Order: sequence, then C-alpha cells, then structure tokens
Amino acid sequence: MSSLELLNKEQQEAVLCTEGPLLILAGAGSGKTRVLTHRIAHLIEDCGVSPWNILAITFTNKAAGEMRERVDKIVGFGSESVWVSTFHSACVRILRRYIDRLGFSNNFTIYDTEDQKSVVKDVCRRLELDPKMYKERMLLNVISHAKDEYLSPKEVELQARGDFRREKIAQVYLEYQKELQKNNALDFDDLIVKTVDLFTVCPDVLEYYQNRFRYIMVDEYQDTNTVQFKLISILAGKYRNLCVVGDDDQSIYKFRGANIENILSFEKTFPDAAVIRLEQNYRSTGTILDAANGVISHNKGRKEKTLWTENEKGDPIEFHQFNTAYDEAEFVAGDIRRKMQEPGAEYRDFAILYRTNAQSRLFEEKFLMANIPYRLIGGINFYSRREIKDLLAYLKTIDNGRDDLAVRRIINVPKRGIGAATLNKVDAFAQSRGISFFEALEEASEIPGIGRALLKIQPFVHLIHEMRLKLADISLKELMEEILDKTGYARELEMEDTEEADARLENIDELITKIVTYEEGAEHPELSEFLEEVALVADIDSLEEDDNRVLLMTLHSAKGLEFPRVYLAGMEDGIFPSYMSIAANTEEEIEEERRLCYVGITRAMKELTLTSARFRMVRGENHCNAVSRFIREIPENLMKREGLPERHKEQAPTDKRDQVYEKAKEAFRVKTFDPRQFKVVKADKLDYGVGDRVSHIKFGQGTVLEIAEGGRDYEVKVDFDKAGVKRMFASFAKLKKIETL
Repeated sequence: MSSLELLNKEQQEAVLCTEGPLLILAGAGSGKTRVLTHRIAHLIEDCGVSPWNILAITFTNKAAGEMRERVDKIVGFGSESVWVSTFHSACVRILRRYIDRLGFSNNFTIYDTEDQKSVVKDVCRRLELDPKMYKERMLLNVISHAKDEYLSPKEVELQARGDFRREKIAQVYLEYQKELQKNNALDFDDLIVKTVDLFTVCPDVLEYYQNRFRYIMVDEYQDTNTVQFKLISILAGKYRNLCVVGDDDQSIYKFRGANIENILSFEKTFPDAAVIRLEQNYRSTGTILDAANGVISHNKGRKEKTLWTENEKGDPIEFHQFNTAYDEAEFVAGDIRRKMQEPGAEYRDFAILYRTNAQSRLFEEKFLMANIPYRLIGGINFYSRREIKDLLAYLKTIDNGRDDLAVRRIINVPKRGIGAATLNKVDAFAQSRGISFFEALEEASEIPGIGRALLKIQPFVHLIHEMRLKLADISLKELMEEILDKTGYARELEMEDTEEADARLENIDELITKIVTYEEGAEHPELSEFLEEVALVADIDSLEEDDNRVLLMTLHSAKGLEFPRVYLAGMEDGIFPSYMSIAANTEEEIEEERRLCYVGITRAMKELTLTSARFRMVRGENHCNAVSRFIREIPENLMKREGLPERHKEQAPTDKRDQVYEKAKEAFRVKTFDPRQFKVVKADKLDYGVGDRVSHIKFGQGTVLEIAEGGRDYEVKVDFDKAGVKRMFASFAKLKKIETL
C-alpha cells in the first residue's frame, strides 16, 4: 500500500475500486495515467489478479508506450503479460490469430489512406460514376462514418432507399468492401469492425477473450466511437469489470467519429457504475486553470467539475490584438527570441497552437527569418512520401501477394517497360479467373495475346519469389538492401544527382534506420509485424523528447501534451470558433469548439499568451474578424490585455500580401458599417439541391456539395469546375440551377 501514499484521496479511491463498472472523470493534468498504472499494480499485487487477465487500452502509440513503461516500472516481474495497447493494435493481434474465421488470410495487409483512395477510384470507374459528383475523399468519409457507427453496406443501402445519390454511395461502399476482401486487406476502421464481427459470429473466440481480459481499462474514453464502445461492451460483458477514464470537457474528435454520449451516458448504460472525479490539477498555474474553468463553464452538455491546484497562482494571461496575421506572427517570433535570453530557457518550452494547419505558414516564415528552430506537427507524413510507399509496396508484395494495390504500384517501379495494354490484359485475366493480380502475373504465359511482354513480367515475378525465399535466412535490413540492389531503385536516384534525389535517398536511409530499430526491439522480428507497426504509427508519435525546437501544431494535435509556455493564435470569431461552427448555428457545434479551447488553455503550464488579428487573409481575401467569444468568457481579472498598438492603427500592413487591407481600411473610413442597414431575405426554399449543377456570375459552373440551413440564410458549398470549392450564402450567391437532359 506504500505506493498509494503518493496519490491524493480521489486517486486512491479510483485505484481501490476494482470490481464492477467504474467511470473516472479525470480533468486535464489530474494524473489519470498515474491512477491507471497504480490500479494495474494494485490488481496484481494486492488483489492477486494475474497480469494475463488485464487489458489497458489507449488511443495513441505514444500514450500506450508511456503506460507500458510505467506499468513495467511499478509492477516489475510479470508486467509483460498485461496487454497495454491501442484499440487498433489490440484488434490486429486478435485478427492475426482468428480472422481466417471471417474468410481472410491471417497475413492480411492494412491499407493506408492512399491505398483506400486507389480502391475507391477503381470502384467508381467500374461503376461509371462522375468523379466531380462522387469525390474519393467524400466517399471515404461516408464509408468511415458508417464503420464508426457499425453499419454494414446493406444497412447503409437500406437507409438510402429513395435517395439516388445515397444509393450510389452505398453501392460504392459494398464494392469497396468486396475489393478489400479480394485483396486480403483491411482499412483502419475494419480492424475494429472485423473484431466485433468476429466476436459476434464466433462465441468461442469471444468467450476466450472475455476470460482472458477479466479487468479492462480504457483511457481517453471520451474519444471512443460507437463501434469501439460496442467492442469494449462485448469484451466486458461477462465479468463487467470495466474501468473507463476520460474527460467530457476534452471531447474534441467528433469529426473522427468520437461520440461524446459514450461518456455522458455511461451511468445509463451501467446503472450500477461508480463515478469518481479527479479535479486536482498538477500541471498548470491557478490563473490558467481559472481561465479554463471560466470558458468551459459556458457549456451545457457536460458533467460538472472544477479544476483546482496547489500550484502557485502564476502570471496573468496575456492577450494581444494585432492589425494583421503577419503582425501576430512577427510578435510571437520576437517574444520567443526575447524570452530565450532568460536563464534556463529552451526552445522546446514553447508551443504555438492554432485552429487550422493553414495558420502555420506565417509562423514558419517568421521563424526562418528569425533563425528560430521549429518543428511542424501535421506536415507530410514520412510514410506518405513516394519513395517510402514504393519500398513498402515491395515489402507488402513479398509478405502478401494478394495485395493488388501494392503489386500495381511497383510493377513498373523502376520502369520495366510493361505497358498499360499489357496490364489491362493481366487484370482481365485475373478478373475472369477470380485470382489476385500477382497470381495472374505468375500465370502470365497463359494470358491470351501477352506476347513479348512475358519477358518483362517474368523477371519481376522471379524477383518477388527470390525475396520470399531469402526472407527466411536474412534480416529485414538485408532484405531491404537486396530490394534496393536488385531493382536498381537507389542507383537510379544516385544517377539523377539532384537535391531532390539526394533528399529521397536520405529518406530511404531513414527507412532502413526504422527497420533496424524495429529489429533491435522485437523479440521475433517478422515482416508482417513490421508492416503493421508502420501502418499504425501516428504523426505525433514521432515527437522526440530531446528535440529542442519550438513546436507548431493544431489544437487537435496538441491533445495530451503540455508545455511551459503556450501561444494560442488566431483567437477570432470565424477562425476560432470556426466559421463553419458559427454558421451551423447549433449549440452542439460551438460547445465542441469551446472544448477545443479548453484543451488549448490547459496545455499551458506556466505562461499562456492569446493572440488575434483584426484582419486575416483567408483563401486570398482579407477578412475583418471580431475577437473570439472565448476571450470574452475568460474572467477580466485573469487577463492582461494588450490592445491594438497605436503605431499599427493608421499604418499600412507590413505584409505586401495584405494589400487588400488598404482598400478595406479606406471603405471603413469613408462609411461606417451599420449591420442594421443590412437585411438578408432568406428564401422559403432553394430551387437546387445537393448534387445539382449550378452557375455563378463570377465562378462559372459547379456542383453543389452541401447545403446547411442557418437561422438567417442558407449556406451553400459548391465545387466550381475552374474556381474550386467555395462557401457562400444563398442570398448573395444567386446561384442558378443548370437543367440537364
């Protein structure tokens, strides 16, 4: 019990409550990971529970790694038998063992976003769907949402009855799933869906895992979606020892399918559940917590709790309003340089958080000019780069020849002179025989009219066979080096002798480093395991602890992190909260934005600086924005306000790219804008709908993507053929429907 002395009263209570359902409402910085790890230790050491019977689930590899490390440290011997894992990793382990019961092979491939897009593109082409009407990203979002809600293609089809467009989307979903099964592949959503399917149709498998995991703990429960809730509910159905930890005030992933009702309704689902609140914060100053409480208290859909701390009160929160976004970025860069002169200051202490990725550009430019080292979280993922995807496709083909996408990607990489006509013949042969693309390549001599192309196909097939044979005797590092040597991939880049080629070679070197790191850490290194580890890596997981740079990231990426000094940039209505959430005119949308603000504020440990700009260029146009309503919700006594400096008020913007501001300033000087003089006449209904073709006097013709009905007007989202995607109010747009024959 000595370890419990390190915990406060509520934390101890949560550790000791081991039987039956338990909801731990853990406020930001309240030590929830400490509670979970001590709870695992208490179950093993004091309650005699076998480590084999404990499952702890969290959302990111980074969080799972930290929990794993703490469990090993506290529990010691036997801790390796505790499953500490993400949802997806846990499901992969289960499916690798039993997915053959669902008609898949156990060496299935995990498709990333690019792979999914390729499948959807092929499906749409076969179904002869207009790519302007049915965009890949939209279709994948619909499919993902359906899987989050555990809806099969048939169920989506039933819901779509009578709606032509939705029926077509349901058809895409059905064909997409057929293609995945043919390729022996799963997407990320399938990892959980197929595990639930497995438990549903195989009661013996379910019973095995229910007996295996008698004590289940789920971290970040507010971020779970419907199918994740179903998975956990089924697993905990027998023993009901389910402990969920989360904070409804930090539920910010609705766009990813997170269902806040899972945590808000936990006591309805489990009427006998115990509820414990962790409200003592160990991270932030009293001032920062009071500001966070002040903002989040405006939300109605939440469970009541108030963060408090024994830490010092700390400095007031600074708020600076600037003329332009350029001035905002210039201030932040200068402020960091000034604070770096203080004793003990480190670049890693600073984080700039913003609502959208587009806001990073000006900060990057200013930091480069000021020679401030920084790192952008959320940029192009390492594994999305062309050369990395090419080499991973080789590994996937060696591991799982049924993955048609991987084979198609590398059949001519490097170029082998196999033309499109030949590939079409191979594809037709595969379709007629009901075999994979690679199997068709293996039988290429039987393909009618294949001719001399056979001499180009056979070396590729022999190469894959050779690599498969060698795999049993060489390391994965040696396998990758063999691929690079036999294909001449690296030689081609070296012969290019360009900076781009050098950068790509450096990326290949980094992939080899990753392979070696994996092999050194794995007990029994396997190609399948390496590929799934790569597929499960999240961008934020690559954050290095000793990386001494200022971090730039969106508020969503910052979840779970903390920094001594935080800048919340772009605190303007229309930016944060976003224009879309304001236009939706619903309490639910604004409350999610407010939770995001709460998350941003509570990332700060010692100092919090809020910034905004009166004028911000968005999509090439200057917008005049009011200060964010969230600023107004922070109690005045906590703030040190720095208004628009006098020198900025009459001065032209320093950024030449903001020249439009001059015209706007003159217009405001000549005639004050009076909202009472402006009236919007909202139409009873629009004469066009989603999917219709329309014309605009300036942007030309386009397709209506969305129509949202607001209180004063309809907001219309249109994909124009030449001008791209635009959002506009119907009263202003005056769109005209184009009648089609």
